[in-house]
Amino acid sequence: MVRRRLPEVTQRSRLLLAAFPLLRLSSVIREPLSAVAMSRFFTTGSDSESESSLSGEELVTKPVGGNYGKQPLLLSEDEEDTKRVVRSAKDKRFEELTNLIRTIRNAMKIRDVTKCLEEFELLGKAYGKAKSIVDKEGVPRFYIRILADLEDYLNELWEDKEGKKKMNKNNAKALSTLRQKIRKYNRDFESHITNYKQNPEQSADEDAEKNEEDSEGSSDEDEDDEGVSAAAFLKKKSEAPSGESRKFLKKMEDEDEDSEDSEDDEDWDTGSTSSDSDSEEEEGKQTVLASRFLKKAPTTEEDKKAAEKKREDKAKKKHDRKSKRLDEEEEDNEGGEWERVRGGVPLVKEKPKMFAKGTEITHAVVIKKLNEILQARGKKGTDRAAQIELLQLLVQIASENNLGEGVTVKIKFNIIASLYDYNPNLATYMKPEMWQKCLDCINELMDILFANPNIFVGENILEESENLHNADQPLRVRGCILTLVERMDEEFTKIMQNTDPHSQEYVEHLKDEAQVCTIIERVQRYLEEKGTTDEICRVYLRCILHTYYKFDYKAHQRQLTPPEGSSKSEQDQAENEGEDSAVLMERLCKYIYAKDRTDRIRTCAILCHIYHHALHSRWYQARDLMLMSHLQDNIQHADPPVQILYNRTMVQLGICAFRQGLTKDAHNALLDIQSSGRAKELLGQGLLLRSLQERNQEQEKVERRRQVPFHLHINLELLECVYLVSAMLLEIPYMAAHESDARRRMISKQFHHQLRVGERQPLLGPPESMREHVVAASKAMKMGDWKTCHSFIINEKMNGKVWDLFPEADKVRSMLVRKIQEESLRTYLFTYSSVYDSISMETLSDMFELDLPTVHSIISKMIINEELMASLDQPTQTVVMHRTEPTAQQNLALQLAEKLGSLVENNERVFDHKQGTYGGYFRDQKDGYRKNEGYMRRGGYRQQQSQTAY
Repeated sequence: MVRRRLPEVTQRSRLLLAAFPLLRLSSVIREPLSAVAMSRFFTTGSDSESESSLSGEELVTKPVGGNYGKQPLLLSEDEEDTKRVVRSAKDKRFEELTNLIRTIRNAMKIRDVTKCLEEFELLGKAYGKAKSIVDKEGVPRFYIRILADLEDYLNELWEDKEGKKKMNKNNAKALSTLRQKIRKYNRDFESHITNYKQNPEQSADEDAEKNEEDSEGSSDEDEDDEGVSAAAFLKKKSEAPSGESRKFLKKMEDEDEDSEDSEDDEDWDTGSTSSDSDSEEEEGKQTVLASRFLKKAPTTEEDKKAAEKKREDKAKKKHDRKSKRLDEEEEDNEGGEWERVRGGVPLVKEKPKMFAKGTEITHAVVIKKLNEILQARGKKGTDRAAQIELLQLLVQIASENNLGEGVTVKIKFNIIASLYDYNPNLATYMKPEMWQKCLDCINELMDILFANPNIFVGENILEESENLHNADQPLRVRGCILTLVERMDEEFTKIMQNTDPHSQEYVEHLKDEAQVCTIIERVQRYLEEKGTTDEICRVYLRCILHTYYKFDYKAHQRQLTPPEGSSKSEQDQAENEGEDSAVLMERLCKYIYAKDRTDRIRTCAILCHIYHHALHSRWYQARDLMLMSHLQDNIQHADPPVQILYNRTMVQLGICAFRQGLTKDAHNALLDIQSSGRAKELLGQGLLLRSLQERNQEQEKVERRRQVPFHLHINLELLECVYLVSAMLLEIPYMAAHESDARRRMISKQFHHQLRVGERQPLLGPPESMREHVVAASKAMKMGDWKTCHSFIINEKMNGKVWDLFPEADKVRSMLVRKIQEESLRTYLFTYSSVYDSISMETLSDMFELDLPTVHSIISKMIINEELMASLDQPTQTVVMHRTEPTAQQNLALQLAEKLGSLVENNERVFDHKQGTYGGYFRDQKDGYRKNEGYMRRGGYRQQQSQTAY
C-alpha cells in the first residue's frame, strides 16, 4: 500500500508547530474547531481510510499573513464529532433564564433595585420566548423560586422605612415600579408560588447554579460538578466547549505540578503502524501532536477515582505551599513591621515631618515649618486631608508654646485656604464635614480678630513687612478676611445647587444659612471699623444678596396690626424693635449708591433694592427706581449672573403690578420673559432640553454653575398664570372692539396660541390645568358672562395652584373679581352695542354687580377715547348708541378696498424693480394717490361718520 507524500507546505507547518508548543497552544485556543478538510492530517484511523480520504482531493494550506506559526491546529473528524454539541431548544431557553436569574440574585445582594428591574423585564421576555417549551415541560421550579424570592425581597425593602430614605432617587423609583410589576406578574403563578412556599426545597437546577457560582468564586476548587445532575436545562461540563477551554487555560503553576503524573492520568490515542519508515515517523508526529492537547474525559470508574485522587493531592500541595509562605512572612516580620503597599510606581514625595525631639519651638521654626507644608500645596500626589491635619496640629503647637495670636491668625488663614482647595474641581462642592470645619475656623478667626484690636490683616501687607510676634508694635498679618467670606458664600451656593431640593438634606443645608449670615454680619462690623470703602461695599452687597428675596412677615404683620405696648410681651417687643428689612436695604443700598466705584456692585444693589420693593408691594418706589436707573438700556452688556438678576427683578415687578390691579403694567413687565418660551432658563431655574443640544459639555457645566438655588426660585406656574390672566383682561375687550378689523394687532401671541390650542380640541371637557381654566374664562368673558369667568379663574383648584401663594391672597382675589366685572362690562358693550338703541346704566349695574358711579366712569372713558360711539343721557341715566358702526357688508367692502390697495402697491413695486426706475416721480404720484383720491381706512370712516353724527 503506497502513501502519497504530503505537500511541502504542510510538512513545514508541522515542523514549526512541533518546534513551538506555545504557538500550538494559542492556535488551539483561538481556533478550537478547524475545517473538516484541514482536520484529516491528524486522523487516527486506518491506512486505507486515510488513503481514500486523500486520494480524491488535493489539500492546499494557505499561510495567514505569511506567518506559518499561526496555522490552526488540525483535528481529526472523530474528535471533532466528540466536541461538537447539538443543544436542544429547551436547553438554550432554560440556560438563558438561569443566566438572567443569576444576574438578578447578584443585584439583590448589592441592593441594586434598578438592575433588578431591568433584568426582570428581560426575564419576562425570555420566558415568553420559552412559552412553547414551558407548556410541554411545565413551569420550571427555579423560575417559581426567583419570583417568590424577588417578591419577598421587595416587600422587605418596602417595609424598611429607614433604608428607603437612604436610597437614591433611581433606586426608590425602581423599587416602586418593580413592586407593582412583580405583584401583577405573580398573579398568573399564584398556585405555583403557594406550592413552592409550602415545600421550599431546592431544585436540582438551582443546585447546579449555586455550584457554578461557587466554582467561579473560588480559585482552589476544580470545575467538575459530578454530583449535580443538570440535564434538565444545562449541558454537562465535560461536553461544553467552555470546559475544554478551561483545561487549556490552567495556571502555569498547576501545569508544573501536573507534569509528573500527566502520562499516567491521561488517555492518549495511538497511531497505526506502517511498513514505511517515513510514514511511521509522520504517524508518530501526528500522534504526538494530537496527544499533546486532546485529552479525553475519564469514562470508567477507575479513571474517575484517579482523577479525584489527583485533585486531592493537588489541593494538599497547594495548601502546604500556602502555609509555608505564611510561615516565611511571619519570620520576616519578626525583624520589624511591614506594610502592604499597592502595586505600581510609587510617587516620590516627602511628607512634612513635625519637629524633632528636643527642638526649641520659636516663631521662626513654626513659620519655617508652615512654609514647608505650604510648598507641597498643589503638587501632584499631595494628600490634602493630611495637609489640613498638619496645619491644625501646627496651630495647637503654636498655642501650647504661647507664640502669640499673630502666628495663630496666619496659620488659620492657611487652614481655611486649604479647606477651599480640598476640591480642585470647580463643579464639586464641599463635603459636610469640611464645610462645618470651614465655618468653625472662620468663627474662631473672627473671635481672635475681635479680641485683639491690635492685629491688622489685609491683602496689601507684604510677607516681608509682617509682624507676627513683636508686641511693641501692632501685629500685621497678610490675608483678606473678606475674600475668605466671599468664597464661603460661593461654596454655600454651590452646596445648595448640588443638593436635591426635595430631600431633607436640602433643609438641613439651608439651616446653615443662618450661620453664613451671622459670619457676614460679623465681618461687616469688623470692616466698618478697619476696612476700606471698597471692602465695605463688597460686604454690604453680600448682606443684600442674603436679604433681598426674603419676605419680611414681621414688618408686614406690624403694618396690618399696629403694636400695642400694653398687650405685648417683652420678647415680642424685642423682636419688633429689630431693624426692618426695608430700613436695612435702604441703608445698605444708599451707601453703595454713594460710595461704590464699580458699576457691577451698584447695578446688583439697584436690582436687589427694586426686587425687595416689589416683593413687599411697594410698586411705585420699585417702578421709579427702575426707570431712574436706566438699566434696561445697557443690561445686555452685563455678565450673565447680573442678567439673570435683572430678569428675576422684572418678573417680580410684573407680579407686584398685578397685585396692585395694574394689568397693563404687569403684562408689559412679563412680556419679554414669557414670549420667549424660555422663562425657566432666563430666570436661572434650569436648562431646557432643546438648549442642551446646542451646547457642548463645558458650556453646560458653566450654565449649571449659574443656576439659582431652589429656595430663591420663582414659581413658574404662578408667573404664567399672572401673565395669561393679564393678557386675558387686555386682549378680550380689544378683540371685541376690533372684531371686524382686518389689521388688528395681537397684544399677546402666547395668549392667542393658548386660545387656538383650546379651539382645536375635539372634545371639550371641564378644564384641568391652569391654562385650560384661563382659556375657558376667556371664552366666557367674550360673551360678557362675568360670573362664569369668575368661577373659572377663582376656584379651589386655582386657589391651591396660584392664588394662595400670594402674601395677601384675599386681597388679590377681590381685585381679580372687580377687574373681571369691569372688563366684562366693556366687552359686553363692544359686542352688543349694535343691538341696542339705548341701555340703562342701572341695568348694567345690576347685570355686572357694580355700583352706578363705576359704570358711569367706565362708559365715560370709553366715549372719551372714542372706543364707543354713544352719548350719556344724564336725566334718564341711559346710554344712547349712535349708528356709526359699519354693517357687515360695509366691513367686507372696506377689507376688499384695503387688500386691493396693497395689491396695487405690490404690483407697482415689482414693475419698478424690473424697470429699475423706482424714483421720486412715482413716489410723489403714489403719495398723491393716497392723499388726493380719498383712500381711507376704517378709522377715517369712523371719524367722518362721527363728525356727521354730532
